[in-house]
Order: sequence, then structure tokens, then C-alpha cells
Amino acid sequence: MAPLIVDTDPGVDDAVAIMLALASPEVELLAVTTVFGNVPLAKTTTNAGRLLALCDRSDVPLGVGAARPLVHQQRERAETWHGGDGLGGRAAELPAPGADPDPRGAVELMAAALRASVEPVTIAPIGPLTNVALLLAVHPELAPRIERIVWMGGALGGGNSTTIAEFNAYSDPEAAHRVLTQADVPVTMVPLDLTMRCPAGPDWLDALADGGPRCAELAQVMAHYRAAYRTRHGRDAVAVHDAVAVLEAIVPGTLKTTAMPLQVACDLGPARGATVAVQGESAPVHVALDADHGAVLGEILERLRRL
Repeated sequence: MAPLIVDTDPGVDDAVAIMLALASPEVELLAVTTVFGNVPLAKTTTNAGRLLALCDRSDVPLGVGAARPLVHQQRERAETWHGGDGLGGRAAELPAPGADPDPRGAVELMAAALRASVEPVTIAPIGPLTNVALLLAVHPELAPRIERIVWMGGALGGGNSTTIAEFNAYSDPEAAHRVLTQADVPVTMVPLDLTMRCPAGPDWLDALADGGPRCAELAQVMAHYRAAYRTRHGRDAVAVHDAVAVLEAIVPGTLKTTAMPLQVACDLGPARGATVAVQGESAPVHVALDADHGAVLGEILERLRRL
């Protein structure tokens, strides 16, 4: 099994992604680490613990990470999409976390997992990149122990926090810039441009709800998100952003990527958080721009229904 760490800010689509990782026999989930993002850190951490407990996997170490961005305060959260508790108002209906978080915290837990792993580890950050930026800064000697970073975030077209900035990049642009411009670890970016093109519709959601008690609970968690998506986009579907990235982390090559150098706008003006293609000024990022959307959604659903 290939070793994997998921860094997350649950978040409804994060819940889908975490459960996808737990349902995939190709990977060993070494740790789940949490970061601020969709909701504050205390809620993202409890939510991650509840999701592990729902899947009877409280044995997976849980590390508490950054409560705020590297430099400036977070400008917005995403309760409108994810509910005040981050899980569509259903957090309290999930089992309580089955274990306390690891006392070392997210960065040191990731570092320990990297040192202990026989094989290089894939890190799948599906929230702001703060924890990963700190890991690379504090432990540069561990870069060779990282197979690659597969991040759900960024956008080359329109954003969802501003007209040009995607939420995870906008939440901590300085961290995103640090990770996307470094040359020590390969990075795959799964941007909004792709994830918005493969939303899960009513048939997919109904099949998920019929997939057993854990999938049924996940479908309930997604109900608020589904309603928000319908209100915003006028379509009965949900974008499972983070699960698309985690599937690529589990099955490399699922998504079709194009290599391009990127930078992230870190000024305080209207461009803040934009991910911008540049000419050869930094290491290229493998940007996922295309996929067989139906196959991606089908694979995610099939794996979830194994739980």
C-alpha cells in the first residue's frame, strides 16, 4: 500500500475525500491533519475525528494544525456552503471522536510519519496550504521523503471566493505561493476549473444514500451543501472538489495534467489569492485540466460504497 497523509479542513467535500481515502485499499492512511478553512480549527479537528470514528478508523493518527494563515487574517470562511458546524448541520449526529489528537500537532506528526515510512509519502492537502508550507520550511531535510503533493485548490479561470481567487488559495495566499513555487517536491494542483466540471447529480447522490449506513450518513451530511449549490448555481448537483484530488493521489494519472510554472498573488488588492501561470520563473506545477468526468465520479462512488 502506498503511504498517504490527508491535510484537511472538513468541510462537506473534505468528508467525502477522507472517506474515499479510507475506502481505498491501494493506500495506507498514515495520518489526517487539520487546518483552519471552511470553519475554524476546533471544528475542523472535531469533524475529522468524527469522520474517522464513523468509519471505525480512530486508529489513524489525527494532528491539529494551523489555526490561522501565515501572515494576514483569513478574510472569509465557508459556513454558507458547509453549515455552521462544517458538516451541513449533521456533525453532532456522527460518532464522537474515538481518540484524542496526537500531542505533537500536525507538522510534527507529518514529519514523524515521513521519517518512519519505508516509501516516500504522498501528501494530499485539501484545504489552505498553511500546514504544508510550515512542514517544508521547518523540515527541509524531509523533502526527499515526500513523493508528491496533490492539492485541491487554485483556479486559472474564475474563482469562488473572488472573481479570480479560489477559496483554499485565498485563505492563505502566502502559504500557497510558498508551496507552488518550491522545487524540492513535485506538486499536482487540482483546480476549480476541473472540479466544477464534474459535479455529482441526483442519481449519484441517490446511489450514495443507498450504499449502506456510512454512505447514507454521508449523503445526509451533503444535503445542506446540495441545497447551497442549487441556490448558487441553479443546478441539483454538488461539486466533490476534494475527492477528485484525493482520487488522483490514490490513483496517479486519473487526471490529465499540464506542467506550468505558477505564482500566487499575495498583495492585498483585488488580485489576492489568484493562481497565475508565469513564464519559467519557478518549478512547474502539474495542473490537472482534464479528466473523464463520468469515470472519476463513478470511481469515487464505487469506492465509497465499499465502506
